[in-house]
Amino acid sequence: MRYYALVDVDNCYVSCERSFRPDLNGKPVVVLSNNDGCVVARSNEAKALGVKAGTPAFQLPQLFPGAGLYAFSSNYELYADMTRRLMNIVRNEAPEFHRYSIDEGFCILDGMDHFDLKAWGEALHRKILHGLGMPVSIGIAPTKTLAKMASKFAKKYAGYHHCCLIDDDEKRIKAEQLFPIEDVWGIGRRWTEKLRRAQITTAYDFARQPASWVYTLFNIVGQRTWRELNGEDCIPIDDMEMATKKSICTSRSFPNMLTDKQDIRTHVANYAALCAEKLRRYHEVAGVVGVFVDTNHFRDDLPQYGMFRTTELPTPTSSTMRIVAAATELLDRVFFQGYHYKRAGVMMLDLQSEHAVQADLTDYDAERYQKLRCLDKVADRINRAEGKETLVLGSQQYTRPHEKGKAAHFADAIRRDRKSPNYTTRWEDIIQVR
Repeated sequence: MRYYALVDVDNCYVSCERSFRPDLNGKPVVVLSNNDGCVVARSNEAKALGVKAGTPAFQLPQLFPGAGLYAFSSNYELYADMTRRLMNIVRNEAPEFHRYSIDEGFCILDGMDHFDLKAWGEALHRKILHGLGMPVSIGIAPTKTLAKMASKFAKKYAGYHHCCLIDDDEKRIKAEQLFPIEDVWGIGRRWTEKLRRAQITTAYDFARQPASWVYTLFNIVGQRTWRELNGEDCIPIDDMEMATKKSICTSRSFPNMLTDKQDIRTHVANYAALCAEKLRRYHEVAGVVGVFVDTNHFRDDLPQYGMFRTTELPTPTSSTMRIVAAATELLDRVFFQGYHYKRAGVMMLDLQSEHAVQADLTDYDAERYQKLRCLDKVADRINRAEGKETLVLGSQQYTRPHEKGKAAHFADAIRRDRKSPNYTTRWEDIIQVR
């Protein structure tokens, strides 16, 4: 029988921070969203205090006085690199591995029939903890949905020693009887409401429903979930990949409201450059670029405005220069003077493989196309080696009024007062051992 192992990083962002700050183990820690807006990740200790996801950062001192709460600004460069290292360890320990998200991945354990899978999972947890200082929870089962369920039990109950194995019907039924329907992988909020109205509150309640009822009321995703809960492996492994996206979007709120188009143009240029880098990472190109701007809808005393416009690229591309140029031109179409803008974003649409580009003969210049590709490769290589935004376009640089003539990194335009160092990706941030 084929088994799957779901490896899930415990409190991923917090674990990345604690990896370099072991003094914070056992203490309440939270990680904040962009611009230090609200809580997006919590340690178990912070959850025990009652800290909720989405709690505004400015309310934390009033809500939890004297709790010794540690708050970090989001450091996505660190989190991405640490999880990449973690997934490489998992990849080396399993016959086949498919990354599912930034902190999760599925192992296909073919050819491991002679292994004690529970012992294998516990050993993998210890190896990752020893190598990176990051705890993981591992769920092993004959279907991917049951493996996800098992990982939740491994995370919740210390007695599993970080690895829960569901390998027979007795364990499967017992696990499903204890598992709330809203926590089942593939069951969304709308389906949860429908199921609870039918007195279905656990995974077991759903699994024991007649097939005819399930196939009448649910789409293919719900039907697959029901079959997987009954022990049938039916979700294609292709669905486990970091699937080709239909769109890519980079958007953020500004630290302060902006009224000057040039200030917003610099933000838009940076968002467009990030989108282009993501396209190249996924070996894709975009045929359409979109830009939107929005005011602060919480300010009833100010006039409100929002606009989104797109433009079709003659030849789909992932070139930073061409995408930034298209995005900044679009800004001229969506920006109107007289408003206080709080947010902007750039979207990449009509995505396709970089290996199947249909060029526009009136636009395509083979020599220029190759030069742009080479330029992007060099920039990506330098930024990976030296840290993000080491090499940027001139339009991406911020010049602060009190530092006239000095350029600032894109990251500096986002409020991150509590950001930890980039320990693993920037030479100046490497820990010094004495």
